[in-house]
Amino acid sequence: MDTNLTYYDLVIKNGWVIEESQSLNGYFDIAVSNGKIVAVAKQLTNYKAKQTVVASDYIVCPGLIDLHTHVYEWVTNFGLPADDAGINSGSTTVVDQGSSSYFNFPGFKSNVVDKVKTDVRCFLSVNVGANKALDITGACFDSPKNINIDAIVHLAEEYPEIIRGFKVFADSGSISRWGMGVMELSREIGNRTGLPLYVHTGELFPVVETSRPSPEQVVEKVVSYMKAGDILGHCYSCQPDGVMGRRTKVPNWLLQAIERGVLLDLGHGLKFSFDIARLMIEQGVLPHTISSDVHGDFFTLHDDSHLNYSLCGAISKLMALGMNLVSAITSVTINPARILKAESEIGTLKIGSRADISILNLVEGCWLLFDSMGKQVVAKEKLAPVWVVRSGELIQPHRRLLRDERISV
Repeated sequence: MDTNLTYYDLVIKNGWVIEESQSLNGYFDIAVSNGKIVAVAKQLTNYKAKQTVVASDYIVCPGLIDLHTHVYEWVTNFGLPADDAGINSGSTTVVDQGSSSYFNFPGFKSNVVDKVKTDVRCFLSVNVGANKALDITGACFDSPKNINIDAIVHLAEEYPEIIRGFKVFADSGSISRWGMGVMELSREIGNRTGLPLYVHTGELFPVVETSRPSPEQVVEKVVSYMKAGDILGHCYSCQPDGVMGRRTKVPNWLLQAIERGVLLDLGHGLKFSFDIARLMIEQGVLPHTISSDVHGDFFTLHDDSHLNYSLCGAISKLMALGMNLVSAITSVTINPARILKAESEIGTLKIGSRADISILNLVEGCWLLFDSMGKQVVAKEKLAPVWVVRSGELIQPHRRLLRDERISV
């Protein structure tokens, strides 16, 4: 062995590194050993590596973090394989939003978290959680009677590395049945654990028409229960009771909520709207995090054949609407890492952090991208994952679920 050489497991050479936590935006070499980042330099010298990736044509960034996915496969009928939503879509960490609860979390941990390569965290449902299928009737799923605060707090304290927050629904269907009772109890859970709430916005469950809340007031009421660090989901939804609703001007109460630290998450999902996105972006309101809300069909078992959006696709769509590349990368790396209180481990390329890295191709051309209503934008560039590094292991994604990035003009 040549004692003048430094030995690494993996070197990523001359990639365009975008990493906000260290204000890196330029071409660097990155060295990995024993699953950790051990060097970041303009040019590494006097070394030997077991594996080398020449990344001159690619963006290299911390492993993408998808803050909103559904990956409780087989227990929820809409749950996706976690590695398909994660490493095979370019993300090294995914967060399941509310597919598990205190009632069925042990199965989620043993059958998903402990068995896949992707780093899987969760925001625990404050309710008992869906079993075989989403309770789309809403008759019991979101009832305050099903919220066991002590059990939820105990579970969060027992599994702090996995449970990083709580999912709560604040749509017209839930509120028409239970008023603000679920939000009140969720606020108590957040206060007792110090963990954030992720609040679903936009009509989901059937509404009791005799007690339908005014759609313009739903989210305004909800944010009164939210604290700094809590997250409003589906911020560019087209739903009448969504964050923007039918307004053309961003309401003052939303600007005030953002000012006091309430965060917006894209949560692309089934109701993402280019029109709403344009309105809000033009008024300076962009999401703090970009996430996909990828899931299978609600009404058939284990069927993702209709899934036509992805995290990389969502990033490409917002860039086509004017979001700059650095902001976009930040919104899927260090920003969600800070929400998870894991920024020393993921979302960063600091020396000593876990070697979770995404290597992306910024592909130029004319790409036809769609929102959830079928409206189109033509993008001049898109992001596509080429490699991921997960705890130091180099993996080539199969990209099975990236169907939204395959249409060119």
